[in-house]
Amino acid sequence: MLLRLEGEGPLYVRISRALRVEILSGRLARGARLPSTRALAGELGVSRNIVLLAYEQLLAEGYATARRGSGTVVALGVPDERASNARVPERRGRRSRPVRLSAYARRILGGPSASAVGWAPAGARLPYDFRYGRPSFGDFPFTTWTRLLARRARRATIRDLDYGRPEGLAALRERIADYLRRARGVRCEPEQVVIVDGTQQALDLAARVLVGPGDRVLLEEPHYRPARIAFAAAGARTDVIPVDEHGMRVDRLPAGTGRHRLAFVTPSHQFPTGAVMPLARRIELLAWADRAGALVFEDDYDSEFRYGGAPVQALQGLDRAGRVIYTGTFSKVMFPALRLGYMVLPGSIRVAFVTAKAFADTGSPTLYQSALADFMEEGHFERHLRRSRARNAARRESLLDAIGRHLGESVEISGANAGLHVLLWLRGVPAGRVDAIRRKAAGLGVGVYPVAPFYLKPPRRAGLILGYASLTEEEIRAGVERLAGAIE
Repeated sequence: MLLRLEGEGPLYVRISRALRVEILSGRLARGARLPSTRALAGELGVSRNIVLLAYEQLLAEGYATARRGSGTVVALGVPDERASNARVPERRGRRSRPVRLSAYARRILGGPSASAVGWAPAGARLPYDFRYGRPSFGDFPFTTWTRLLARRARRATIRDLDYGRPEGLAALRERIADYLRRARGVRCEPEQVVIVDGTQQALDLAARVLVGPGDRVLLEEPHYRPARIAFAAAGARTDVIPVDEHGMRVDRLPAGTGRHRLAFVTPSHQFPTGAVMPLARRIELLAWADRAGALVFEDDYDSEFRYGGAPVQALQGLDRAGRVIYTGTFSKVMFPALRLGYMVLPGSIRVAFVTAKAFADTGSPTLYQSALADFMEEGHFERHLRRSRARNAARRESLLDAIGRHLGESVEISGANAGLHVLLWLRGVPAGRVDAIRRKAAGLGVGVYPVAPFYLKPPRRAGLILGYASLTEEEIRAGVERLAGAIE
């Protein structure tokens, strides 16, 4: 135990005073066992009799009690009036200088979105919470997953307890590469796949490897806000390209070369509008990246869920010049706490990314990677996808039906053909009324989320993002009915 023997007085008094500080600060919890007198004497380099005197002082003052067979423990009821006796003596001399933060820390703390960073639910969950990006945990085959996880844990060897490779487990990278080639038309080999702890780590790696202070990055408008935060933290300057019903307006891409290092896009289901970028625009975006000497970060966050029309090939599958960084996550199709995602990297930058990841975390958890590789190899992953797609399609139909029934012509829906959310524009409602609508909806048990934070220049009309994957069809219908009451 590390004790600071400060102040004046006999040694046993200073020891008992230091122990009181630990007890009153909570570092020694009530009921916690104190070290044996022999052990503490050895750590402090004093005689055992001195520690015995210190413990007797604590016993006499009521800070500790002696239990037969258990030694000395912290008392369950420490007298509050004694707290003033345990203050650490103040140091004499000049005041300490404040800690100086790095430029990176100042950027992440000084941004307008610093207080809003975080993905865990805030406060009690509302009964009709249309939170976007949250899958249905009830749809996931949890029994199958835990069986595979337990099997891997039982079969683990001593070698499995060691560090893994920073790019991830070879077996999992092979399964992901095979899946992406078949399902998304991605052109990749397992060597190009790097396992990350989700999309946000992929963004952080891209920002640190590719962007420096003063470099320029292109974003869609509106855009995924955590991407803007990651690039701003690296010191980048962000420019935005407007989005219409077909995604990013590629005719607005800047001319010239070398001005922008990176463009962040969500072409298969634009976030948050839900627009799908057509083939012609994708080709033009790739041509611009080649001319400009820039890279394109393709966030394919929920492309597994498409409810009408032919599957849309990933932008990366059209790339022939090695300009696209492709990313995906298991948070939307499995569960967020898994904390596994992937990047498919051009060969020219792979080593830099793997090295940066090695310094960041020394590798993602091997046990979860092994279980996920089994989950994919045995066919459970794609069976789960098919079931989830069907169930989410039913939820989507319930949502659209309820919106039509209770809100009708008073709203405009965007992005309903794919993904796990829709964007609801409220006709004739100014953006300034959104907070009041949210408060009233919350009072009715409904959670809704404004679209304005995903714009650099917020729109004048009110828009709400409604995620539906984590709700039942009955909850969706009841929630929309109550939301209509809040809007009226």
